[in-house]
Amino acid sequence: MPPISRGFQGRRQTEVDPSRLPPGQYPTKDFPVLSAGPTPHTPLDEWSFSVAGAVGEAKSWTWEEFMDLPNELVTVDIHCVTKWSKFDTGWRGVPVERLLEGTEPWGTFVVAWCDGGYTTNLPLADVTDGKAWVAFEYEGEPLDPEHGGPARLLVPHLYFWKSAKWIRGINLADHDEPGFWEGYGYHNYGDPWKEQRYWND
Repeated sequence: MPPISRGFQGRRQTEVDPSRLPPGQYPTKDFPVLSAGPTPHTPLDEWSFSVAGAVGEAKSWTWEEFMDLPNELVTVDIHCVTKWSKFDTGWRGVPVERLLEGTEPWGTFVVAWCDGGYTTNLPLADVTDGKAWVAFEYEGEPLDPEHGGPARLLVPHLYFWKSAKWIRGINLADHDEPGFWEGYGYHNYGDPWKEQRYWND
């Protein structure tokens, strides 16, 4: 199914430091909605987040427990594989390394899994050391379901499909496992500065 897109008004010109714009991208003030299917709406009293797989101890949190975890406010640029970039976006979320505390991970890769069946794969090194969050607010407001609410992965240094919407957990593994879009030919890593859009890039 092709992605659906809303909230996009075309290529608007905006002032930006060119050193912040990856090759092949253009800046926009819009925030397009791109999804491969319908938007899930999981009630918060049924929502949970888990860390499992190649760990010494699996963990899980209810929504209330997740909200009690230490979180951070971050401002980052985001870059979509469809070639738009949005600058200085504000998010609040729980650092992934905080979620891994006490799990004794021995896997070196993670697969983020989500409501709606979406998955995406990342090296563990790319979601730790202040590089990734499970975000639940955008610009001071609860994250809208169309943008991945109640919570989404935020990995701003990679193309935005790696920032999985509607995330419900991460499974660690000792080997790499391509996720949803990677299985359809998207690049396995997705570095916007190297234009790693598709497998052959």
